[in-house]
Amino acid sequence: MKQEIKVWDIWIRLFHWMLVSLILFSWLSAELGGNWMIWHTQAGFITAGLIVFRILWGFMGSSRARFKSFVRGPKIVAEYLRDSDKKTYLGHNPLGAFGVLGLIVLVSLQVITGLFSNDDIFIEGPLAQFISYDTSLAITDAHELIFKLLMINIAIHVSAVIFYQRIKKQPLIQAMFHGRKPASNSADLTQFATTASILTALAIAAGVSVWLFSIG
Repeated sequence: MKQEIKVWDIWIRLFHWMLVSLILFSWLSAELGGNWMIWHTQAGFITAGLIVFRILWGFMGSSRARFKSFVRGPKIVAEYLRDSDKKTYLGHNPLGAFGVLGLIVLVSLQVITGLFSNDDIFIEGPLAQFISYDTSLAITDAHELIFKLLMINIAIHVSAVIFYQRIKKQPLIQAMFHGRKPASNSADLTQFATTASILTALAIAAGVSVWLFSIG
């Protein structure tokens, strides 16, 4: 008999929904342009701290959030795609892991290029002053291209979530709100991070955002 157990800690869930909100706001503010670009840039500073937190949490966070718990080798991914992998994954499945890593990489690149880019009018990233004007414009083009790749990644991610939610009847969306998923035994319990790990990751992430605001 299955029972619901806590799989995702509050920090992963907050990261998830804050990132969703920031990406949506960044897109909207860029579309509106003008003075909204000031808010667009500042949203990028917050996103930078958020990504730093997720990377740290991938090494020092709760067991389900750690990269080693869900990043698999090509053999396991191939078995999962052939549906010959009969293992039940409470956390990210082998295929979903690629989506998570892709999202982290693309958002990281989006933030980094944003720090060096400019809109050729009155807004520029805080680090654009350290490179040439032409290089900054090239990075701005890359910033726009990476955003398109990010949108493709998000579209695939959302489609996969809908598939698992509707077809495979896995409550992925609900789990990202309350953190719980059905499990067959207590061996599946998540090992949650220590208070020291939480405070360290939050302090470093906040420090990055504060630093960017200070120079921006």
